Amino acid sequence: MVVSPELDRVRELRDRAAAARHLARICFKTGPPTCTGVELEWTVHDAVDPTRPVDATRLRAALGPYSPTTLDPTSPALRLLHGGAVTVEPGGQVEVSTPPRASVGALIEATQSDIDQVARLLHAAGLRLGRTGLDPYRRPRAVIDTPRYRAMRQVFDRRGPAGRTMMYSTAGLQVCLDAGEPGQLAARWALVHALGPPLLAAFATANRHAGRDTGWASARMGAWLRIDPARTAAVWQPGRPDLAPVTAWTAYVLAAPLLCVRDGERDWTTPPDVTFADWLDGALPRPPTIDDLDYHVSTLFPPVRPRGYLELRYLDAQSGRDWTLPLAMLAALLVDANTTDSAFAVAAPVADRWQVAARHGLRDPALASAAAALFDLALAALPRLDLPAELHDEIDRGLRRRRAAAQRRQG
Repeated sequence: MVVSPELDRVRELRDRAAAARHLARICFKTGPPTCTGVELEWTVHDAVDPTRPVDATRLRAALGPYSPTTLDPTSPALRLLHGGAVTVEPGGQVEVSTPPRASVGALIEATQSDIDQVARLLHAAGLRLGRTGLDPYRRPRAVIDTPRYRAMRQVFDRRGPAGRTMMYSTAGLQVCLDAGEPGQLAARWALVHALGPPLLAAFATANRHAGRDTGWASARMGAWLRIDPARTAAVWQPGRPDLAPVTAWTAYVLAAPLLCVRDGERDWTTPPDVTFADWLDGALPRPPTIDDLDYHVSTLFPPVRPRGYLELRYLDAQSGRDWTLPLAMLAALLVDANTTDSAFAVAAPVADRWQVAARHGLRDPALASAAAALFDLALAALPRLDLPAELHDEIDRGLRRRRAAAQRRQG
């Protein structure tokens, strides 16, 4: 008998083994690593006075039919000209998510076109996109409020103000890469984690918030790290490099506390510290379904999150076209097995320095040295991406500029 996808999603999960089987099936979809995707977030500001709050009404009018339904329940939520989807985060940050493409050059061209379209819509309403990973002008302020966001705020408030900073003031750049063939998965999984601290340091843009210097290179990532380690810490750990990706991710998901349980328009919050494993063991009145498990996964925010592909979440938003630099660098470092191995050898010694990278960035000599070596590897591999000549030269210049900054910081 064939079970429809709709019926499968409401199927109850009765034990941890069933949950593990589902996670293994959906979170690491192996195959030839051919596609790359990108998701870009920006804070949004009044073009004349960037300290002025921007409310939902103004954003809705600016985005028009491209508004997501969280902003306008009646919106058709049209796709942008090259297929990008527009979403709006709880603090009014605008995000563009583009379909993955087999060519990095084609991805950049299509994504930049969609970015330009959004920028024109905002410009016509007297708004502009931010340039950094954290709102440098305004304090955290809610723009969109949904049952999910209310539950999120209540849970994060238990640990302090970092959750509100993350929800309402941060903007990131997410790069999405194929998991690879089964024989490649472990190496690619380890590498994209190990690259996190040096690339976070090299591309940090979030040092100012609400009119002051934070003392952090990336206060955006600093906020993420302070929210809840069970939800935001890295899954792959240098101390357990041999732990299989599926095993590590399953343990992480089941041990993470529930952020919320959906219940119409009522309160979605759950008792503190109830994990998904506890739910499977009967901690809540009803057993969880497959749909509940998938939703729980969507409330986990590690620096690398497996979603069939690998979603890299550790980069700050970049100014202007500089978003292309970390995207191309990551694609180049994973272009072949030799480059992957060399990059891992460089990054592994600093793979646990998430906090140091967020706080000090390239001021840390070990991270600066690793970043400089990774830039060298990426520059050597860049021709393998077959970028159009003009784009290749633009990215080559940008990476060399960033490499020089890292070299100046080496001990």
